[in-house]
Amino acid sequence: MAAGGFCKLPNGTVVVALNLPRPAADGPGGVRVLVHAANRARALTRLRNLGLRAVYLRGNAAPPTPDEITAVLHHPDGMIWRTAPDNGVTDLTIELWHPIRALLRRPTAQA
Repeated sequence: MAAGGFCKLPNGTVVVALNLPRPAADGPGGVRVLVHAANRARALTRLRNLGLRAVYLRGNAAPPTPDEITAVLHHPDGMIWRTAPDNGVTDLTIELWHPIRALLRRPTAQA
């Protein structure tokens, strides 16, 4: 997978950040996904349970920023995403964070 990283919080939980390719139907580019969980393995399991089967965290090249940690801690699901910038620079003015279900939402079949 692309860049990712984690940060262990003082209470023992972790925030994992991953840059993932955007689903093919949504066009080119990627997304930055943040997950708050008890540990790194649990964070990846939460993503895999949502259907993102090929998600791995290798290294700590792009850990979450303090602003990203604050955003995910204040979200009730503890899982958020937004479009990843093309230049690799994390800038909070690019886009607001979205709940993970908005990324994984499939179009409904019309009768």
